[in-house]
Amino acid sequence: MPRKSFVPGAAVVAAAALAVGLAGCSGGSGQDGSGADAKGGSAASSNPAAEPGRYQTLPEACGLPSRSAIRGMLPGDDKSLSSAEADKLYRGQADITYDTDRRVGCRWTRETTAGTRHIGLDIQRVVSYDGAVSDDDKAQEIYDSKAQAAQIPSGAGSPSPASPSPSTPKGTDNAKDKAKSKGKDEGTGPVTNSAPDATDKDASGSPSQSSDPSAQPSGSTAPRALDDLADDAFLNDKLVTADSGVHRDVTVVFRTSNVIVTLTYDQWSTDKTMLPDSQELQDKARSLAGELSDSLSE
Repeated sequence: MPRKSFVPGAAVVAAAALAVGLAGCSGGSGQDGSGADAKGGSAASSNPAAEPGRYQTLPEACGLPSRSAIRGMLPGDDKSLSSAEADKLYRGQADITYDTDRRVGCRWTRETTAGTRHIGLDIQRVVSYDGAVSDDDKAQEIYDSKAQAAQIPSGAGSPSPASPSPSTPKGTDNAKDKAKSKGKDEGTGPVTNSAPDATDKDASGSPSQSSDPSAQPSGSTAPRALDDLADDAFLNDKLVTADSGVHRDVTVVFRTSNVIVTLTYDQWSTDKTMLPDSQELQDKARSLAGELSDSLSE
């Protein structure tokens, strides 16, 4: 029986192939941890997550304002309230939310012969899901969008003087100055929403009388940024005329760290000649906003 021939070259080729294969496996693991997993870990460690916001929970909204503040913003008339009615009125109605650590709210309403007043409180805790954006920065973005939507002038909180109304004839201001110097009141000119004299205020919260329901706040009562409230804040004021009457809506929005608070305060009047007073509503809304900011900072 003939023997099989031995080919030395074939053995050499096989041995070389085996050596190359082993070298490839060893090189794939990498002694310096530069494989795919190690690279991903290195990239993650070079970009640490942004810091979380100061607030991780939210307070109970209806219990945050003091009862005295709510009572002052919802004045009554000659009708007295029973203890049960007063407790229900000043306790407020909580908003329905699905996550009270992310958003809470409360509403208060009082109807009188002079009209109806509403207070609304919305508190939102902002959380950023982008590891490169902090909760505070995300809250700042949301606040800026609210200010832009309300068309709040940028810059300092002090508003620039309102420009004269196009319908006001030239020389009207001079005529008013002359009339004041003579101690006379001619009762002419456009209606403004500047703060009334103390003698004009009504303890019942009755709207001020006016013949111009379209008058908008101007001067010191114009929509503006508030420099002395929280991290960022603005105030908006709108007078709206509807078929059922006239109402003035005052809104204060402020941001403290990663929490945004929206406070709304409005007054309705069925008599369109009786305008809700801008200065009074703004002062009360601004005062409550300051109280809320202090409470959140504690």
